[in-house]
Amino acid sequence: MLTLSSSRVLVEGRLVPATLEVEEGRVCRVAEGRVEGEDVSPLVLMPALVDAHVHINEPGRTEWEGFATATRAAAAGGVATLVDMPLNSIPVTTTLDALHRKASAAAGQLAVDVAFWGGVVPGNAAELAPMAAAGARGFKCFLCHSGIDDFPRSTEADLRPAMSILREADRPLLVHAELESELRQDDADPRAYATYLHSRPKEWEDRAVAMIVNLVRETGCRAHIVHLSSSTALPILRAARAEGLPITAETCPHYLCLRAEEVSDGDTTYKCAPPIREDANRAALWAALAEGVIDFVVSDHSPCTPALKRLDTGNFLDAWGGIASLQLGLRAVWTEAAARGHDVATISRWMTAGPAALAGLRDRGRIAPGFRADLVAWDPDGAEVVDVARLFHRHPLTPYRDRRLRGRVAATWLAGERVYDGDNIVGPPRGRPLLSES
Repeated sequence: MLTLSSSRVLVEGRLVPATLEVEEGRVCRVAEGRVEGEDVSPLVLMPALVDAHVHINEPGRTEWEGFATATRAAAAGGVATLVDMPLNSIPVTTTLDALHRKASAAAGQLAVDVAFWGGVVPGNAAELAPMAAAGARGFKCFLCHSGIDDFPRSTEADLRPAMSILREADRPLLVHAELESELRQDDADPRAYATYLHSRPKEWEDRAVAMIVNLVRETGCRAHIVHLSSSTALPILRAARAEGLPITAETCPHYLCLRAEEVSDGDTTYKCAPPIREDANRAALWAALAEGVIDFVVSDHSPCTPALKRLDTGNFLDAWGGIASLQLGLRAVWTEAAARGHDVATISRWMTAGPAALAGLRDRGRIAPGFRADLVAWDPDGAEVVDVARLFHRHPLTPYRDRRLRGRVAATWLAGERVYDGDNIVGPPRGRPLLSES
């Protein structure tokens, strides 16, 4: 039995002195008001994060990021469960066979647990129910070009039958919500961030969110808007929620912590899709998160090789769009959240319980008897400058480089086993690919 305690344990929304007893990977007892056993005081002990939006890219594009490097980065960031996105791997996860191949590729490499999203693409409707039965937690679609040709965009006509299938399977549809339209670029400088920002306006997101709201109303399928960046889409979501429609939304650390005004021309480490927008937009996202119109925060960790980031030319229009932040999400969000008066319990709800609920991981996200002993001990009061040499990502390219962030992850436990000790990954890979038997 593991006995673990702290003077600050997050139990039912409160930081209290408590001792946890763990057997067979689960919390079996929580005793408040006393501290005994292995004492990590004064560190905060809370549920380890669940990151439900990660692009791992293996098999096929492991040189971008792979299961071994991504899950080590997760453990170092206080994350014990990831949900892998269905694109950028080869093959993309749009068939039952591809789902099994991805899970097989993950086996034996994982520092933390990994679940899987499937994909909706034109013509794969017959694959959706078998993939759901095999353990796919939900299904992602794109309303615009995904960045790779083998994961094509879905139209409204494609989604209507797919959403009916997903409603019957009780799985959410995850939506990259941008509907493209023609834009006049003239001779704009491709190195200028303003050029890229103009190329993906808020209106693309707003139109896409409105379309999905209509489809949810028509089909009854749960839908989830991924990586929301447009503040002008918030009234559409607010009205849909008031109507009682089953639609949720997430945003990401880069939309909450970074601003268009600070992006230097040619610094393509900041490129993502949708783009990082202006400071006023960021403030509106924070307000919507506090209100509950945005449900939670996930990384959208989407790395690539340095060559694909076009660091040599600084061409925003040609560079791969994705921010590497898996190891830094807790610290980045806490830095900005604490400055706005939010507390540790709120951060845990946004980065743990919310993503776990979307993915149907019902035994994660709380410290309570019967729940998994996936835990993180961290110091929310300290601060450190981001040293890319200490990142476990395959390619430490990140706009957070040399940025001072609050907090320090001191330890991460997976099912009661320590997998990170503040500096290094501990022990052999203990994570599991989470399919239907999990």
